[in-house]
Amino acid sequence: MPTILAVEDEPAILELLKVNLHDAGFEVMTAPDAESAQQLLRDSLPDLLLLDWMLPGQSGLALAKQLRADARTRELPIIMVTARTDEADRVAGLEAWVDDYVTKPFSPRELKARIKSVLRRRAPEAAQEPLQAGALRMDPMTQRVTADGASVHLGPTEFRLLRFFLARPERVHSRTQLLDQVWGDHVYIEERTVDVHIRRLRLALEPYGLDSLIETVRGSGYRLAVPR
Repeated sequence: MPTILAVEDEPAILELLKVNLHDAGFEVMTAPDAESAQQLLRDSLPDLLLLDWMLPGQSGLALAKQLRADARTRELPIIMVTARTDEADRVAGLEAWVDDYVTKPFSPRELKARIKSVLRRRAPEAAQEPLQAGALRMDPMTQRVTADGASVHLGPTEFRLLRFFLARPERVHSRTQLLDQVWGDHVYIEERTVDVHIRRLRLALEPYGLDSLIETVRGSGYRLAVPR
């Protein structure tokens, strides 16, 4: 389940965010200020950061700039939520490389649409939309994988691995990249673990003649090849 970290100091708004994002299929972490958010980010990275501009202590804008300057969090999708409507403020937010900007008051429907739009661009496997390569189809919302309509049974790690590949077809990923993106950047396991789960994924796809979709790129890693 994709994870969103919501940083908001108003309890009523935070509760509204939690309820609506849970309903949209997201796991939600919360923080009341930038300092608490940084502690959570040190432990693990969410799929998207929903960041209020006006926070006690360090502002949301300052936190966004700090995250963009750090190699570990540089690519973290960020949506700024604020009551500010002035054009200069919007420009300042976008110059901090914020991916989108939502003005209070906002409708839950609009916010969910903005989140899914950013995730489609920045982290497509977290957007909760169907992914497909040839006869292979995955629905992240129901966690169903099918091959020509027949159910494909995968373990949790193989499911996450396949979702990552389907969201980035034809791109080659090293074992280190797969460990960081699929297992998490704070999980310390050997690179050969990737090979074990790639083998399991291929075995699950083999009865449907789809194991060849997962290609080994010698000296580089693995990729999902889209059928021509």
